[in-house]
Amino acid sequence: MSMNVLVLNSGSSSLKFQLISTDMDRIRGNADERLLRGVVERIGGEAIITLKKKDGTQETQTAPLRDIGAALDFVIRWVASDQSGLAEVRGPGDVHAVGHRVVHGGERFTESTIIDDDVLKGIEGCIELAPLHNPNNIRGFLAARALFGVATPQVAVFDTAFHHSLPEQAYLYAIPYHLYRRHRIRRYGFHGTSHRYVAYRYRVLQKITREQTHVITLHLGNGCSAAAIRNGSPVDTSMGMTPLEGLVMGTRSGDLDPAIVNLISAKEGLSPHEVESLLNTQSGLLGISGLTNDMRVLQAEVKEHDDRRARLAIDVFCYRARKYIGAFLAVMGGSDGIVFTGGIGENSPEIRAQICARMEWAGIVLDAERNQKTVGKEGLISSDSSRLAVYAIPTDEELLIARDTVRCILGEAHPS
Repeated sequence: MSMNVLVLNSGSSSLKFQLISTDMDRIRGNADERLLRGVVERIGGEAIITLKKKDGTQETQTAPLRDIGAALDFVIRWVASDQSGLAEVRGPGDVHAVGHRVVHGGERFTESTIIDDDVLKGIEGCIELAPLHNPNNIRGFLAARALFGVATPQVAVFDTAFHHSLPEQAYLYAIPYHLYRRHRIRRYGFHGTSHRYVAYRYRVLQKITREQTHVITLHLGNGCSAAAIRNGSPVDTSMGMTPLEGLVMGTRSGDLDPAIVNLISAKEGLSPHEVESLLNTQSGLLGISGLTNDMRVLQAEVKEHDDRRARLAIDVFCYRARKYIGAFLAVMGGSDGIVFTGGIGENSPEIRAQICARMEWAGIVLDAERNQKTVGKEGLISSDSSRLAVYAIPTDEELLIARDTVRCILGEAHPS
């Protein structure tokens, strides 16, 4: 029987959700059905609720919603009403399972798992590793349990789980080893569900096995990360113990000299916590440009006004991504493909072209026409002469979360 799986991504003041109907037969046939999707924003006040129906039509409402629980209750009541036009769900009992995006699973959680009291304690134990995210993910679980009851299974799908195969030389930092043993200070990596999904789609498109999958994946959005995937498993990734390390992002700095933290603290009179906040929320594209963290706006500023700092932000962003591709090619001993995903990776042919420029030495040659035409859809963007196959593949983390939820409940193996 097909299961209606509610996928939740709970933030501090937002709730993203999708309702997906799937089962093992649909998973094998790639025939999962997305019943609806939406987001509740500005929770805690007059919230804005955007709902997209199965037929593609969209509806926006506002309502005073005090917390995640109230937001989830509103969504389910709307889904069960005649307004949704959804015959599959007429009440909470028609939601058969709930899948949650959980940002950090630490070293304990190496695959998706059904949430029970012990697992919940484990997720709580990872709060110090992701203090801005895990508490919100837990609130989403508690809200769902209160609404659907303890009999409705809930599954945690961890952003970090896909990267559990990283070898020691990739995940260890060159600090005193006892600090790793004592505090688990190491590289964990993030965006794992996204990297895992596009690597899966890449091997479907290439008609190869998981073991034949040697690819570099770049998730480029407001948050950005790269992963080196060999034999279907990650061997390195750009994000570290937190999502701050690695590529230049919308508001995050990515890689920098650690001594800069103390320098900024001393020169600007900021506490270490305030410096960390600056590096997370005021840096990246926003920090360099002084304008925005939105790549589309920066591109428009360059095109219309030839803004120097907007151009500089884009150049640094693309340079860092190209640098990581080169590093990962060395780590992997060569790759068969590159995949771009995320809001920027899927929708900006110009950024993809700039990142791949002057990489013919590595066998990366884009086809200008293919690249330009591939926006917001799946497609090959490299030329026939390119040794590496370069793809743009829209990510679908929610679909993978729904599939993992079904697999966990049925006790099926977890492909990674």
